[in-house]
Amino acid sequence: MKFAHSYALKDIASLIDCDYVGDPLFEVLGMNEIHVVSAGDIVFVDHPKYYEKALNSKATVILINKTVPCPKGKALIISDDPFRDFNTLTTHFKPFHPSSQAISDTSTIGNKTIIQPNCFIGNHVQIGENCIIHANVSIFDDTIIGDNVVIQSGSVLGANAFYYKKRSEGYDQLRSSGRVVIKDHVHIGASCTIDRGVTGDTTIGKGTKLDNLIQIGHDTLIGTNCLIASQSGIAGCCIIEDDVTIWGQVGTNSGITIGAGAVILGQSGVTKSVEGGKTYFGTPIEESRSKFKELALLRKLPEIIKELKEK
Repeated sequence: MKFAHSYALKDIASLIDCDYVGDPLFEVLGMNEIHVVSAGDIVFVDHPKYYEKALNSKATVILINKTVPCPKGKALIISDDPFRDFNTLTTHFKPFHPSSQAISDTSTIGNKTIIQPNCFIGNHVQIGENCIIHANVSIFDDTIIGDNVVIQSGSVLGANAFYYKKRSEGYDQLRSSGRVVIKDHVHIGASCTIDRGVTGDTTIGKGTKLDNLIQIGHDTLIGTNCLIASQSGIAGCCIIEDDVTIWGQVGTNSGITIGAGAVILGQSGVTKSVEGGKTYFGTPIEESRSKFKELALLRKLPEIIKELKEK
């Protein structure tokens, strides 16, 4: 999330009542998760395991729960609870605005786009031309939809990310301020759910087709002309490159990459990143030819054991 204009370090720190290390007038331009940060952004870190990654990231303001040496050209904000204070900043810069009508006056809808009954279109949504949004679709705030997009009934675009911190009293959700971006000629089946980015975008590339009952997690990037079959679940922060085919009931770990042109066969678990141009199967996932040979050998195992006993 980028701010509408720049802020001084001292002013950001005062919003969350924290001390800081660095020039009081150090320029702050936005706040983002570590995988999408750029110069001027705030990133938060609250575990020693990730201190070095955060300090050495492209972010130039680190919201951290320990006083550490400040890298050159950067600034620190010292917090006893960076997760909480990151949420406080999100609420300040991107507050939730309730809607009072089914289609917000701040939304824009292109020529020849059809909106069927009982749809909800939130604040600042942009929908392109020649789209069909079928009945009972919910499109939450800030979603951007291109031209010639079809969304079938019951789908939800822009719900909050599934991102929680466990505390003694229960789970604390990280507030989402990102968007869903749907490119041209995308088809989205019935009862799909596409979560908004935490601070960045969840993006579905041009020409990609989603079957029914698919979940796409926060900040995931799906390339052009992909096919994803029903009951698949794509976790957050994944990268699915162009021309990937994912068959039914596939699940992925977060943060993985599926290379261009890969085919993931049904009911596979994508537990790691995989190269493009190959076909994969199984859990944990392997190249399909190797996996099928392994399964063929396993079927022969009783016969092999019997032969060994007879010897």
